[in-house]
Amino acid sequence: MSAAGSLPVPDPAASFEAHVEWARATPVEGFDLTPIDDRCVEDPLPWDYLVLARELVGSGRGPVLDLGTGGGEAFSSLAPLPEGSAATEGWPPNVPVARRRLEPLGVDVRQVGSSKGEGLMLPFLDGRFAVVLDRHEEFEATEVLRVLEPGGVFITQQVDSRDGIRVNTALGADLPWDPDDVTIEGVTAELAEAGFVIDVAREHVGTRHFHDLSSLLWYLKVIAWQVPEIASLSPEAVARFEAPLRALHMHFAAGNEFVDEAPRFLVVARKPF
Repeated sequence: MSAAGSLPVPDPAASFEAHVEWARATPVEGFDLTPIDDRCVEDPLPWDYLVLARELVGSGRGPVLDLGTGGGEAFSSLAPLPEGSAATEGWPPNVPVARRRLEPLGVDVRQVGSSKGEGLMLPFLDGRFAVVLDRHEEFEATEVLRVLEPGGVFITQQVDSRDGIRVNTALGADLPWDPDDVTIEGVTAELAEAGFVIDVAREHVGTRHFHDLSSLLWYLKVIAWQVPEIASLSPEAVARFEAPLRALHMHFAAGNEFVDEAPRFLVVARKPF
């Protein structure tokens, strides 16, 4: 498999340099992981977020807001979308990608602030939406409650903050977040305190399997906040982590995979009438 505009995918036992070159040359668009989808594999979830979201979008409830839409990949797959639907995105490179994909579907795409406090404020009027979707985006419960109409539904699939621990440990890089920061207990408590009624709360203890060095490097290029020092894949960035990267490459070349933690949880909540 090769990605459009990229080099052929190197064999796991190809040279270290070939894997670095592939990861550098393969373009990133939004959060689309297709170029590595057969070499970076996560355990299947016991629920299907997109099926649940599609049911809500097609329920006739009214306008839908997608928080942290990325490049609009998932939200666009739910079309046709109700009139008045909107999306937010805080990662500047993704905003034009999302607009190209979503504006033809009638979606108002808003760039939100990238700072923690500013980015959680939603630039919409009170009670504008019937449904708010959130797959892996940070949110402020009181803001979500504010923009939902009475009886509106909030569905969120979140990445538990233990995600990525093993990759960062293998590279000798600290996690840029507290591994106890995002948990199902904390999120449900925050939503309940804001005034939501919790209908569903499910947890999944999953793993992510990398099959070669280039898939791991490209993943860290897409998920740039996990190890910010290496995300550019510049010669200097790779040199900084060269020893642990070469050790990982030898691990892959010997026919092994690297398994990281990928825990997830799902919460569905309602704004009371």
